[in-house]
Amino acid sequence: MNFFTEIGQYFLFLRLTFRKPQKWSVFWRILLLEMYQIGIGSLAVVALIATFMGAVTTIQTANQLLTPSDMFPTQLIPKFVVGTVVSTSSILELAPTITCLVLAGKIGANIASEIGNKKISEQIDAYEVMGINSASFVALPKIVAGLIMIPSLIIVANFLLMYGGVLATKFTSALTYDDLILGARLVFHPEYVRIMMIKGFIFAFLITSLSAFQGYYTEGGALEVGEAGTRAVTRICVFILFFDLIIAQIFLGL
Repeated sequence: MNFFTEIGQYFLFLRLTFRKPQKWSVFWRILLLEMYQIGIGSLAVVALIATFMGAVTTIQTANQLLTPSDMFPTQLIPKFVVGTVVSTSSILELAPTITCLVLAGKIGANIASEIGNKKISEQIDAYEVMGINSASFVALPKIVAGLIMIPSLIIVANFLLMYGGVLATKFTSALTYDDLILGARLVFHPEYVRIMMIKGFIFAFLITSLSAFQGYYTEGGALEVGEAGTRAVTRICVFILFFDLIIAQIFLGL
């Protein structure tokens, strides 16, 4: 399948997916299950990664900006600048982009494998025989659940990134808690939060829809299911980075 054929097939898949569910009662039940699996099931890994990433970012930024060198033997940069760098990078990049790249490997592979197994075991064909829109039945609850839970995980990750920075101030003498918070408050802008949430919804849609698409069109056996999961994660990561660049250029480009 060449690139343009796959793009066309993807949009046809989305047209089939976004149709009225056969039974709303069944849809809501599946949606709640998917929300639990995507949101609660990913909370621990997101919390762990965000906390450590916030701490590491703070320590490394403090080391680079506050350590005297041969060229600058005295400290010329105020300590609160570290807080500005950690805060803006957490809101604009670390929380939405890095979190979604991690979730692409966890959620994307799971969705592609689950739907791919249904495809090769002919469960999807059985749905079609029963008159059920199989694309909507297997993919729509996952996409809606992702659009709800992944942005929520990004918000949690953003808070934990700053918490990780606060923890880092306990282990380094170069920066204090007051310096970190002062810098974060000085540069905080509501527009940055809006950009973070825009990224969150776009990345959530990419993760769920691309993985469902790859799983839905799996052909063959168990080996092809694994390949579909790998292919889904690869495409998701590429498109997340591509749209990250586009969004940054639109909202932050000079």
